[in-house]
Amino acid sequence: MAREFGAPPVVFPSGGNPTVATGGNIQQRRVPTAPFQPSRPSNSGIPFMSFDIGSSATNTAGPIGGGTGPIGGAANFDEEEPLLDELGIHPDQIWKKTKSILNPFRVNPTFHKDSDLSGPIFLYLSFCLFQLLAGKIQFGVILGWIVVSSIFLYIVFNMLAGRNGNLDLHTCTSVVGYCLLPVVILSAVSLFVPQNGAIRFGVAGVFVIWATRACTNLMVAVADGGEEHRGLIAYACFLIYTLFSLLVIF
Repeated sequence: MAREFGAPPVVFPSGGNPTVATGGNIQQRRVPTAPFQPSRPSNSGIPFMSFDIGSSATNTAGPIGGGTGPIGGAANFDEEEPLLDELGIHPDQIWKKTKSILNPFRVNPTFHKDSDLSGPIFLYLSFCLFQLLAGKIQFGVILGWIVVSSIFLYIVFNMLAGRNGNLDLHTCTSVVGYCLLPVVILSAVSLFVPQNGAIRFGVAGVFVIWATRACTNLMVAVADGGEEHRGLIAYACFLIYTLFSLLVIF
């Protein structure tokens, strides 16, 4: 025997949403809501942070360097200093200081009052290169002798000058490094000079005297209190550059 169930009738309104009438009250089916969308800032300067693809086409913000377009960015790059100047390397000053050493009879100390280590490092690498061409790997030895020679000459000069001495270690290292130029030339010339013979020692002596004279004049000129002890300073410089010349001769 079939059983009848008393189900309430379903009424479909004209809007399209079915409704179910329960106890005289009509409940409409819940309409699905739109997914969450983040708020769009009105004045965002970065297109991809504004969540609006169309805003990137109308955005007129310039490059990161500033300005309102590529012209402004190029202008900022033009105002930047050269990379060598930012690193403290001035090729024109290095060349002027090097040329002042080339004349052994008249050394111009004006350029050496502003000390730097770029030129001495270049001369050190050149010296090591010529020694390498001669079959001698002495990178560490030459660098160690430069450091020890600079400290030695710095102590000797300030002890002789006393309270009047104002020579600092940076200036002393710069002068010792630039005056290494005659020894570098000696290292290049020795590649074409016979290994054994008095000629090699005679050429080395000329270059050692050249370096000693240049270093002594610069030391007395760039610092105070050394004029009275020029002979002792010259003796210390002679020992330093004789030591470097022995690396070339033997």
